Amino acid sequence: MHFFLIGKKNNGRMAVDFRVGSQCHSSMTPAHSVTPLKFEMFDRTQLYFKRLTNTKTESSSQATDQFILCSLLKCASLSGFSLLFQRPQVTNYRNIKMPNLEHPAYPAATLLHLESLVPCRESQVSMLLSIFGERQQFSFPSIFIYGHTSSGKTYVMQTLLNTLQLPHVFVNCVEYFTSRLLLEEILLQLQSCSSETEQTSRVPCDNFNDFVRLFKQAVVSRELQDQTLYIVLDRAEQLREMEANILPAFLRLQELTDRNVTVVLLSEIVWELFRPNTGCFEPLTLYFPDYSIGHLQKILSQNHPPEYSADFYAAYINILLGVFYMVCRDLKELQHLAALNFSKYCEPVVRGEANERDTRKLWKNIEPHLKKAMQTVYLREISSSQWERLQHDDGEPGQLKGLSAHTHVELPYYSKFLLIAAYLASYNPVRTDKRFFLKHHGKIRKTNFMKKHEKTSNHLLGPKPFPLDRLLAILYSIVDNRVAPTANIFSQITSLVTLQLLSVVGHNDQLDGPRYKCTVSLDFIRAIARTVNFDIIKYLYDFL
Repeated sequence: MHFFLIGKKNNGRMAVDFRVGSQCHSSMTPAHSVTPLKFEMFDRTQLYFKRLTNTKTESSSQATDQFILCSLLKCASLSGFSLLFQRPQVTNYRNIKMPNLEHPAYPAATLLHLESLVPCRESQVSMLLSIFGERQQFSFPSIFIYGHTSSGKTYVMQTLLNTLQLPHVFVNCVEYFTSRLLLEEILLQLQSCSSETEQTSRVPCDNFNDFVRLFKQAVVSRELQDQTLYIVLDRAEQLREMEANILPAFLRLQELTDRNVTVVLLSEIVWELFRPNTGCFEPLTLYFPDYSIGHLQKILSQNHPPEYSADFYAAYINILLGVFYMVCRDLKELQHLAALNFSKYCEPVVRGEANERDTRKLWKNIEPHLKKAMQTVYLREISSSQWERLQHDDGEPGQLKGLSAHTHVELPYYSKFLLIAAYLASYNPVRTDKRFFLKHHGKIRKTNFMKKHEKTSNHLLGPKPFPLDRLLAILYSIVDNRVAPTANIFSQITSLVTLQLLSVVGHNDQLDGPRYKCTVSLDFIRAIARTVNFDIIKYLYDFL
């Protein structure tokens, strides 16, 4: 249903394109601007139209026309409009695809294109459009967007700002990890986007006071006083590692600069972990939930190769999600797995052994390869070319020679013994240290000892935390030559923690010293022990 509406109010003239089930999109003469009161009438129109359709049972087009006319007349009397209805000569408007995103400041074609670029994120984009408003309107000073990894935060913000051609600066706080680098990069992007000057040299900016002064000059040179400038800080949790005044100052940047600027923070953690103890301006928070399995199915199915049908690729994605969804919900990782294994899925079709609808044969062919791929989720131990070559040669999963098989090459000599000592301290009870590491420990019968003290294997219970003194005592016992507790030894312990081979348990302010836990597997530590000719099995209590 389509009407062409002409309304007069306050000596103004407005042409409105009105369609059933969607908001009205107006086009006016340049001498007049759209006021909220005029659009309020059309919101009321939809409300009255819904009430009429709920009370009537007629479904014909003539009844629908009557409902719309009654709704418009009712709202006209409330809003003070004098209306003239015209029915254009158009054959069928039901075939016209209207966007779910609606905003009076942007054309329907742009919103429709934006909707196609951000599938399954229409509600979040609609909320952001409502917050942003029109270009010349002041937006909220700061917005905090949070959600898990690969939930579309960065992609949605980049797509939204680029599609609507909004002036913006996009900075990754991991790449620019100090306050000076961050502030200088923001100013540099403002210079590079300027059409008045070709100078893109980095401007020195030592503190936030200099940044506010230089920011005002950059905004004036770009003539941005009448439109909102967006500063997007990705991976914003890194701001907590900078000076204490950086985060509160960014949240109040609109107030400090007296400019129409909005700061958008993108993070994977909640705002409660950001809030300073001294207090700050509270941003508007927006949550991006994880993609459901239906959303992942829809997004991944859009990337189907042109030589195959969409239904065939959708069936492949359905099989892929059925295998990996419980262990991996990262969209980027699933896209990588989909591209990596699709050629193997198509082999029966290419050889002519099955057609695209023979799901049984296709599943039987791809099943063993998906089992192999389960071992490399998130690890990236081999490159894509090595993985494809391994599949072509029908190699076994045990043939994967990735980083885990060669990690011992990168560790120093004493770091290997430190890791072995940490593993023994994590999986051996404290009372067994005398048995393993003293020459004259006496006789200890394990059978009676186990009946009294042991209930299950220590490897099944997991690693136990241990103090630093016990780690060094075991290290001195298993190393042949004398090892002095120098700064080199302690720095290697810190390196093992950085490599996540050891983990620190508890807080750093404990008076009794730090406690550690070994996080490597038995196969890993056996490979490390073989390189230094150490039989670790003889020193593990579970294998006596």
